[in-house]
Amino acid sequence: MFRILATVIFAVSLAVSLAACDVVSTTTGGLQQARAVENVLAESIGIRPQVGINWSNGRLVSVTVAFPRIHETKSLRELADAVRTAVGKEFKQTPDNIVLAFSLGKSEPGTKADGPAGYNVAGLTTP
Repeated sequence: MFRILATVIFAVSLAVSLAACDVVSTTTGGLQQARAVENVLAESIGIRPQVGINWSNGRLVSVTVAFPRIHETKSLRELADAVRTAVGKEFKQTPDNIVLAFSLGKSEPGTKADGPAGYNVAGLTTP
């Protein structure tokens, strides 16, 4: 009886250890891939974003790329293409969703964001 109980305890502890190794390797691998995306985008765009990842059961659910400000010379479409390319190249899995975000900084209520003259937003050029 003791021998069977010891075998069951050993099997359960081995299964838990192997499962924990997979979680650790997924997390560290995901963080390395996120840093690689940050580096690629910093070199190609000139602004270093923060990249966050969301995993669920070993599946890459989403990648969030947050820039500290709005890029003044590239259109939103150009930034989106650069982000898609970098995420597709650096991550081993294709995420279900890619979120592109910008920080507007601290502002007073009722103020408007000022962009440079001729700023291209979603394909619409302002005068």
